[in-house]
Amino acid sequence: MSGDDRASYSAPALEKGLDILELLAEEGEPMSARQIGERLGRSKSEIFRMVYVLVDRGYLRRDTATDQLSLSNRLFELGMRTPRSRALVAVAVPKMERLSLLVGHSSHLVVISRGETIVVASATAPAEFNFSLQLGYGNPAVDAVSGKTILAFQPPGRRAAMIAESLALMTKPPARGKLVEQLDRIAADGSIITSSRHLAGVTDICAPVLDRSGRAIGSIVVPCLQRLGPAWDLEDIRDKLVATCSEIARDLSP
Repeated sequence: MSGDDRASYSAPALEKGLDILELLAEEGEPMSARQIGERLGRSKSEIFRMVYVLVDRGYLRRDTATDQLSLSNRLFELGMRTPRSRALVAVAVPKMERLSLLVGHSSHLVVISRGETIVVASATAPAEFNFSLQLGYGNPAVDAVSGKTILAFQPPGRRAAMIAESLALMTKPPARGKLVEQLDRIAADGSIITSSRHLAGVTDICAPVLDRSGRAIGSIVVPCLQRLGPAWDLEDIRDKLVATCSEIARDLSP
């Protein structure tokens, strides 16, 4: 397309909005409207109008205390409406429900978006007490067993980029060398059983959902509450979880 054609088909307002979204995505941290305007070479009034619309439509979040702006999960939510993403949830949920019914613990389907884990589906068990995460809940991927499991099953270049994106979200990031050792161990074992880093009395069991190339497109984590009386052995739950993830992957393959 020639320069004249591009000028004929330009949409200045749309371009300003996309510039704002792309800048915040690249920076990876909140910015004020003034900072955005300075970086984009736009006037305060231009940025104010676009920001107002983007906040109103849910694409940006405004911190009421600092008045700084950051990306919401709106774009991620739109991405989850694509046929492939809908297929992952549609295929996984019935199998997760069956798993949770069998082992007596909730299960959560997790993906990574912009360095963070996002819970996109869950299933609860018919037990008196369950630990359940809200849909949309997220943490820096390198700080969550579900995120580490996804990172462990990535090609080297992709893994490094995803790690860097996640570390940028943390004020006290873990040592990269130790993190890589953990990921390599998860990849070698194919899954992980570990005490929760955030809750006492909870053991997390996690396994990846792999595509045909062996890359993780998500993970399923089963947070096991410590209960008195008869209970499933953790290794048995791991075996059932790995089998469930393999079944999901098989049904997703064309």
